Amino acid sequence: MSNASTSAAGSERISMLKVLNPFHIWALGVGIVLVGEFMGWNFSVAKGGAYGSLIACWVIGLLYTCVAMIDSEVTSTVAAAGGQYTQAKHIIGPLMAFNVGLYLVMAYTMLEAADALVVGDLMKSGAAALGYMDLETKPFVVFTIAFLAWLNYRGVFMTLTVNFVITLIAFLAILVLFIGVDPTHSGTILKHKELLTDLPYGWIGVIASFQFGMWYYLGIEGTCQAAEEVRSAGRSIPLGTMGGMMTLLVAATLTWFICTGLMPWQYLGQAITPLYDAATLVGNTNLQILLFVATIFSAVASANGCINDASRAWFSLGRDRYMPSFFGAIHPKYRTPYRAIIFLIPIAVSFAFTGLLDQVITFSILSGLLGYTFMSINMVKFRKMWPLGSIKRGYVHPLHPFPAITLFALCVSVYFATFLGYGSTLLSIMGFYIVASIWFTIRRYKFVKRGDQFTMPWPRPEGY
Repeated sequence: MSNASTSAAGSERISMLKVLNPFHIWALGVGIVLVGEFMGWNFSVAKGGAYGSLIACWVIGLLYTCVAMIDSEVTSTVAAAGGQYTQAKHIIGPLMAFNVGLYLVMAYTMLEAADALVVGDLMKSGAAALGYMDLETKPFVVFTIAFLAWLNYRGVFMTLTVNFVITLIAFLAILVLFIGVDPTHSGTILKHKELLTDLPYGWIGVIASFQFGMWYYLGIEGTCQAAEEVRSAGRSIPLGTMGGMMTLLVAATLTWFICTGLMPWQYLGQAITPLYDAATLVGNTNLQILLFVATIFSAVASANGCINDASRAWFSLGRDRYMPSFFGAIHPKYRTPYRAIIFLIPIAVSFAFTGLLDQVITFSILSGLLGYTFMSINMVKFRKMWPLGSIKRGYVHPLHPFPAITLFALCVSVYFATFLGYGSTLLSIMGFYIVASIWFTIRRYKFVKRGDQFTMPWPRPEGY
């Protein structure tokens, strides 16, 4: 394996290692998302009731299935770090690429901060159960982010191998809990007949639940960030992403089934750790311990994947001069974007220290949603500029353009759902990205070398 790539000028440039396989891609995608099954998704129950949450689970599952199919095609063709950012710079242009890169960095950094908050709260709760009542959460927040950043600094193979192990344990814990509630004998442990009610707020509540329905799957698109480090993008990205999406659909449905059969929707809609609460209600100490450990593992795996993805997006912005080129460096020994990893640590810690979990989560959701909206437009333009047969694709998603149209329509519905509950937050975030776009146009665009953007050996696009 070559340790460096050679530039056009003949000098050697350090590149990231191609060491990942489909299992690592699965671990990256599912690892980021699975924490949403352990907490967060249940806020959709408060908006739309138990049935409303199930509808949100499947409707938003369709949204993310479209995301996974579109990402698998474009990323297996544009195999470079930065994922959707790299797609944007090849297909649409610099301003869109800058915004998409910023969406990615903010979505993953906010999610990382939320994960670290969860780890701190869980450790405080565990300590309280053992009699240590005055434990502070902030040291656990700092230690979690710092340790995972160190892991990412040392190499992507070790990082995602660890993620695979702890994510698999967390997923298996959901399956064990499902078996433990004896689903074949309704009424013995699960009380769906008594607990399930009609839609408490009607269909407007169902729509409002879409915002937190995203928590079942938010982050699966992060598999694209590893495109430059897989052995075969055409094989690993589609297999890891689509396999991850199927895993999440199963985990989300089982989670809903277990929790709604054990807790009334009024309590479930505001629970902090619903799966752990479910294990506690079963009355099995071993299940309770397993779910406590699995909840921590899910949060750690999510934060670990977020550091990986946010740093790759920030690194790509620096490498292409959208941000200072200082951040576009790769460690000569570990082959990781080490400066980007280090730079984002204090940002994640500062957001975690706010303690505003719902606001941090909303910022992450809306940043991701803006990226998904771009993807629907990007896919249509990609197929128009380079039709099937004009370039080699690692994967071709079926039924085009219906997935792109469906994705766009569902994104619009989630914007409306978010406006119902967090209208001021939605407007402030949109304002933030508008100001950032103006800053880029005035201050950074002059540093971008347009000729260096297009790294793919493709023919001239149709119509150009």
